[in-house]
Amino acid sequence: MTYRFFTPAPARTASGLTAAVYRQLREEFLGPVPTFQALSAVPEVQAATWSLLREALLAGDAPRVDRELTASAVSRANRCRFCVDAHVMLLHALGEHALAEVMARGGTPPQPEHAELVAWAEASRTPRATGWTSPYGPEVTGTVLAFHFINRVVSALLDPDLLPGGLQRSPVVRSFGGRLYARAAREPKEPGGSLPLLGADPSPPPAWAGQSPVGVAYAAVRDAALRGGDLLGDVARRTVTATVRWEDGRHPDRPTDWAVDLVRDVPGADRVGTRIALLAAFAPSAVTVGDVALWRLSHPDDADLVRLVAFGAITATEHVAQTLSPAHL
Repeated sequence: MTYRFFTPAPARTASGLTAAVYRQLREEFLGPVPTFQALSAVPEVQAATWSLLREALLAGDAPRVDRELTASAVSRANRCRFCVDAHVMLLHALGEHALAEVMARGGTPPQPEHAELVAWAEASRTPRATGWTSPYGPEVTGTVLAFHFINRVVSALLDPDLLPGGLQRSPVVRSFGGRLYARAAREPKEPGGSLPLLGADPSPPPAWAGQSPVGVAYAAVRDAALRGGDLLGDVARRTVTATVRWEDGRHPDRPTDWAVDLVRDVPGADRVGTRIALLAAFAPSAVTVGDVALWRLSHPDDADLVRLVAFGAITATEHVAQTLSPAHL
């Protein structure tokens, strides 16, 4: 597993909030996985993202298979190979071997209820074009939003291969990996267990989530990630937000050229940051070493790169979430 632009500090050296996140990851998930190690540069974003993943994907009463299907389907829609591979393996861990291989091949599950769920999750990529909303509870809906955010962070900051040479795409390796994690994947988690990581006064949850811990965690991700917009000026932030609204999740044919055209009228000092944020929202794997090198001329810290990527990712995620909360439009 490789990181595209920087190597995070080893998990064993963590302290404070990051160490607390890693403890929960070891106890309740798969350990300090690369996604959360990349986010460790900004502990408040890392903690909120883990909280949302835990409360939406792992805790509560919704069937875990439905949530892993949802995670896999959103990841397919966002073209995040890393996340598709990871959650196909977790479907294997839940004993759903045939279903896992259908998702790995890009197919449609044979059971009508699973096929409907996958189609719904994939449609969330372009919510206005598809008239997307959610008939599901906070856990499944929160899983959609969690992976719209996580997919973008992962595709921007991580290499897409979990294992050297893409070995995780071998059905034998996927099945074996699933067996290794079967016990951890099937252990129930109590809702709310991650919320103390968010501090004493988290933001109110959005209307779609009611008082669910999922909503509290989503609000924390939104608030922490949107603060990355402070790295850009007003014109740049408005450019990112307006583009997310009017493009409605479409995949640009030539992302680099598309992003260059969009930032022509942005003040010069903000152009590279705006381009990275736009790519994080629409085509995060298209962020290049050259983009990051130019950004680091004025923002050398790894934390600022993570904040900028998180800002683009949450802006796209909020576009989806706002279809659930018309009052916020």
